[in-house]
Amino acid sequence: MGVCPGREESAGESHSNRSPKGNRPTRRLLNQVAWAAVRTKGSYFQNLFHRFIVRKGAKVAIWAVAHRLLRVIWKVLHQKVHYIEHGPRSAHPQAIQKRKRALLRQLRQLGYSVQITAIQDAGAMQTQ
Repeated sequence: MGVCPGREESAGESHSNRSPKGNRPTRRLLNQVAWAAVRTKGSYFQNLFHRFIVRKGAKVAIWAVAHRLLRVIWKVLHQKVHYIEHGPRSAHPQAIQKRKRALLRQLRQLGYSVQITAIQDAGAMQTQ
């Protein structure tokens, strides 16, 4: 397909990380599918894209999403597993706790004294 990075090495030294050419129409189709997956609100692929775009830029990030999509497609077709969209990883309770601890640590490092209290009716706050 041409979406995986190349690994040309000799004696542990990398000479080229260029992706192979692949099938042009399939690459274009996979690129469009990746852009559509990125624009789907609340999807895992949107979250993946936003993590990569900060470090790599839009073009490399979309190819990373395309590569992940291709791996998912292969697994669904060849191993006949069902794909379940879990949404962004930040919705998991462990990720939320980890994020809270990190933000508290950052505020304390900036010299703030922080006391955390939970909002009782968080669902009502989001609908307003």
